[in-house]
Amino acid sequence: MKLLTTAIPCYNSAAYMGRAIDTILSGGDEIEIIIINDGSTDDTQKIAEEYQMKYPDIIRVIRQENGGHGEAVNTGLANAKGVYFKVVDSDDWVNEDALAQVMEVLKNLIADGNSPDLFLANYVYEKVDVKKKKVINYNWALPKDQVFTWDDIMHFKQSQNILMHSTIYRTKLLKSCGIRLPKHTFYVDNIFVYQPLPFVKTLYYMDVNLYRYFIGRIDQSVNEQVMIRRIDQQLKITKLMIESHDLFQIKSRKLQNYMVKYLSMMMTVSSVFCIKEGSEEGLSKKQDLWDYLRSYDKRLYKKIRSQILGRSMNLPGKFGRKMIEMGYNITKKIYGYN
Repeated sequence: MKLLTTAIPCYNSAAYMGRAIDTILSGGDEIEIIIINDGSTDDTQKIAEEYQMKYPDIIRVIRQENGGHGEAVNTGLANAKGVYFKVVDSDDWVNEDALAQVMEVLKNLIADGNSPDLFLANYVYEKVDVKKKKVINYNWALPKDQVFTWDDIMHFKQSQNILMHSTIYRTKLLKSCGIRLPKHTFYVDNIFVYQPLPFVKTLYYMDVNLYRYFIGRIDQSVNEQVMIRRIDQQLKITKLMIESHDLFQIKSRKLQNYMVKYLSMMMTVSSVFCIKEGSEEGLSKKQDLWDYLRSYDKRLYKKIRSQILGRSMNLPGKFGRKMIEMGYNITKKIYGYN
């Protein structure tokens, strides 16, 4: 039995995919690595096959027509055999010591019949030219080193949103909750981590710095100028998240509040980049997003508008722009983009 499946979506990743693969290989035979070559035109396939030949019991390579990051994750999940599932992007990597600790804890939890639906660990922003690396942990937000439920969670700071980098989901849960990421769309990691949350009954948090999140390539999807150019995709993802759940049907009030807060942050990110796009069309898209939320779920619209980020995104004039700048600075801290 494989304890953990790690899916590595690759598109023209030949220059850096080796680090991701090598660090995950340190987990040994209890790990399954699925490398998804998403229509690459460089040596990605060749490198992946070389790894597969060397580690046939650990690595599988799947080649597919280009469908984007989301379709690559879909393929990885559909073929996953591990009890747990994690996505590691091809330009990121994991800390080997932390991975060994996580694997040991997961193994013990499964052996005790007490394994959680969602396992969480810290991630680190590996930003180019920044010596002091920013660590995102969940201290004061989540109980440590124990299985807990949503009713046990505490206060999340703005920087403590649960992102794809910090999550290890139970594979069976992801498959049963019907998650399907859209093709040819960026920012799908938000759906990946958000949509399954109401299906999660138990969680576990380990305070180790597992995931290393690389930031620095100019073509990276979280680069500010790239995000502005791709605002339509950000808007699409935000609308899909709005549609994914009736948040007021969620029994746990703490989970409901957390998901409202996350969606509020997504509305802020989308609004900020509509504004920073700098055109009347961008402002129109921002207004359209808020109108969409209001028409889809008036109660949710009112709740998000009542929060400080929601209010700031809809203020007119000079004061409104200052509040929007404040919201932008908050989102920069959350995502760590340039």
